[in-house]
Amino acid sequence: MKKRMMEIMTIIAGAFIFALDINLFVIPHDLGEGGVTGITIILYYLFAWSPGLVNLILNAILLIVGYKFLDKMTTVYTIVAVVFNSLFLHLTENWTLTSNEPIVNAIFGGVLAGVGIGLIVRAGGTTAGTVILARIAHKYWDWNISYALLFFDLIVAFSSYFIIGAESLMLTIIMLFVGTKVMEFIIEGLNPKKAVMIVSEQHAEIAEKVNRVMDRGVTVFKGYGYYSKSAKEVLYIVISKQEVPVLKKIVKVADKQAFITIHDVRDVFGEGFIDISK
Repeated sequence: MKKRMMEIMTIIAGAFIFALDINLFVIPHDLGEGGVTGITIILYYLFAWSPGLVNLILNAILLIVGYKFLDKMTTVYTIVAVVFNSLFLHLTENWTLTSNEPIVNAIFGGVLAGVGIGLIVRAGGTTAGTVILARIAHKYWDWNISYALLFFDLIVAFSSYFIIGAESLMLTIIMLFVGTKVMEFIIEGLNPKKAVMIVSEQHAEIAEKVNRVMDRGVTVFKGYGYYSKSAKEVLYIVISKQEVPVLKKIVKVADKQAFITIHDVRDVFGEGFIDISK
């Protein structure tokens, strides 16, 4: 229960920060946005419709259509995010922040958007809209959530060209890019992990040194070369990004002919990393 409450509070905080982004940086400086929020802003520019109310209505429709692509808890968290984001959009619509530097506004708008959406996604929710599409792309095609969201957001952002003009659109693209990088940082954390697979004739020596020097566990898979039909042992190791140079040095000393692949890993649970119960 305590964990659930912390996640809900994180989602509410993210919804508040995202609402501040819209009311302090985006709308006052005629910038666009992606997804449903971008459509909401376009409608505000054209008809002065309440962003909070329009955001709630559009996201509710998309959530009804796309809820089946989300698990039960994600759906609940998404409802919380949408409701509070719409509420905060309404409560902060008259808040102001004086800044006449367009590029600064775009950068800080991206930072707030990235932090806000990143907190929501990290806690297990979404802001509905294109975030639902991004999660579907991640689930079925293994797309990176941050870049999938950027892809769908850019489609909406480019459509705002006829409303906000070329310069504001270019600033919007900068803002979305900054937001994507910040959101990626929030979701993946300060210290992303790497999964390394090594094929080497000196696998035993490499595994022993990784255990002794790096104090990391090594899993050995049995395999064989398709062309040579000879048996091979494949080492699987999960390390931090900062440990990659150390591992490369160990492999280089043991076997310069070794075959190595390195993959990005978002979450790692288990001994030596994060307790899966947390």
